[in-house]
Amino acid sequence: MTITQEQATWFAQTFSQIADNVERAVLGKRHVVELVLTAMLSDGHVLLEDVPGTGKTSLARAVAQSVQGTNTRIQFTPDLLPGDITGITVYDQKTGRFEFHAGPIFANIVLADEINRASPKTQSALLEVMEEGRVTIDGVSREVGVPFLVLATQNPVEQAGTYRLPEAQLDRFLLRTSLGYPDHAATVRILDGAAVATADLRPIITPQALVGMADLAATVYVDALVLDYVARLVDATRSADEVRLGVSIRGALALTRATRTRAAAHGRTYATPDDVKALALAVLSHRLILHPEAEFDGVTAEAVIGQVLLDVAPPTQRESERAR
Repeated sequence: MTITQEQATWFAQTFSQIADNVERAVLGKRHVVELVLTAMLSDGHVLLEDVPGTGKTSLARAVAQSVQGTNTRIQFTPDLLPGDITGITVYDQKTGRFEFHAGPIFANIVLADEINRASPKTQSALLEVMEEGRVTIDGVSREVGVPFLVLATQNPVEQAGTYRLPEAQLDRFLLRTSLGYPDHAATVRILDGAAVATADLRPIITPQALVGMADLAATVYVDALVLDYVARLVDATRSADEVRLGVSIRGALALTRATRTRAAAHGRTYATPDDVKALALAVLSHRLILHPEAEFDGVTAEAVIGQVLLDVAPPTQRESERAR
């Protein structure tokens, strides 16, 4: 069943209200806020590549406060163990039973701070929960609940003592973006105390209603020509000269899910090629593996995606119109 126009209008209004609320605490970053909300409503996760002090923690807390959800922060360090994230089972001598002590991953919004500072073994503890929304400990699977969003951060400048995220884990992030420094006007407002403390933000929607919004977004109509456009974009990344490994089918599915959500956030019951183009850079760039020679020459994944968007022509009419 496709989303109705009335439902799409409600979706867009609610999406805008949540974004407005978050932006009260994170000034001047509307685009990034909307990307994070799009990922949450698309059952995805976000990788933030940013230097310290740009408001990543405030963003996570503001989103959690706006949706009445729980939030936790995990500071990744080289000595962090998988059990420190997922939780452990402890033997209780009084009852003679093993009891499960949940880790910080059991929350609606999880801020994984400086994720690349933990060992690969600890990083891999996130693979199952990010893909399936559950963790398996001692052979027992436990759901983390919904909504569930992992906001992982890593410092792109400081690489000493870090472990590069493997491609399998990067592929599980629906999108990658960066907060960056606020512009001059936003900086002046922040210094003047205009930013609202995250604890003072009023909730806009309940977690249950947010899940309902995600279900609505999944029913947005995507024309066959738009799906063909996504497929051609993905194929183009695989055949680009600078690319050693292109976008996977998981990446194509992620772009389609996010496209549906963006369309609903703009009050439409159908997706357009412009929705695809607006999200392609954030959804696809971190999934490319470039040839070492291309990286040495200064080629970036963002530049490759930008060129692909120029080379691959978007459809200009719907499938139904073409069939006439």
